[in-house]
Amino acid sequence: MKLYRTAQIHGRHANVSYVEHEGRYYRIPIESWDAIVNHADLAGYLVSLVAGAKPAVNFDPRKVLAPLESQSVWAAGVTYYRSRSARMAEAKDAGGGDFYDRVYTAKRPELFFKSSPEHVAGPGQEVHIRRDAKWSVPEPELTVLLDARGRIVGYTVGNDMSSRDIEGENPLYLPQAKVYDRSCALGPCILVASEPLPKETPLGVEIERRGATVFSGSTNLAELKRPITELAEYLFRENSFPNGVFLMTGTGIVPPDEFSLAVGDRIRITIDRIGTLENDVVQSGPLPASGKTQD
Repeated sequence: MKLYRTAQIHGRHANVSYVEHEGRYYRIPIESWDAIVNHADLAGYLVSLVAGAKPAVNFDPRKVLAPLESQSVWAAGVTYYRSRSARMAEAKDAGGGDFYDRVYTAKRPELFFKSSPEHVAGPGQEVHIRRDAKWSVPEPELTVLLDARGRIVGYTVGNDMSSRDIEGENPLYLPQAKVYDRSCALGPCILVASEPLPKETPLGVEIERRGATVFSGSTNLAELKRPITELAEYLFRENSFPNGVFLMTGTGIVPPDEFSLAVGDRIRITIDRIGTLENDVVQSGPLPASGKTQD
């Protein structure tokens, strides 16, 4: 089953949620998205809801929002060999590329804060590239939703936008390379699944520019080095998330070094069984000559 959060209005309530089952949509009477995803037995609740309700006739896919309310987004890095190689290459001039190899083989994973909920783009919304970056790429990632107890609720598609030149200049610049307005996109839904996704599950990305495909790539979850449960366990060490949290699990698709996103590009990321997340790329106006942002 798939969960959708929408901007539709039902009576006096906005942001109505739906569950999709076998191609039909059912409105969820629980009003709070936080309450839905932290339900003690979400899968069981959805099964009973579908069994006793009539399908909705007013579900509008154009009004689907990012599938979060109060949840922050965190991310794991260097979980695929391809990501390890790319980050070592981009950091070689900074003299620190070898520690990405050490992170890849270390017991403790790399985890970092990615976004607060108000900065997350949903399906059809715009993602940003930084004005002070010259080398920007999307990072397609399987993203898991964990409830307040650290249990996997379900899966969605994530885009961890990154400024590779900023991180490559100095690894300590990682927060600036990764964390800024609309540097994160999630959607279109939450696939509620009691079992882990098969390792053969494909993940792909296509970037379109002026109607032509300028990059495409694919991988599968078998290339993910660390178990998702291990990443989740480390995230919940000394951290609490009363309304749950999203965890991006890393990327195994990296465009070639000569590629950088441009304004107007369209990014489509698809994960089998979940769906496609599509976003256009924008950028604010040029920085002032001083290099400082306007007030």
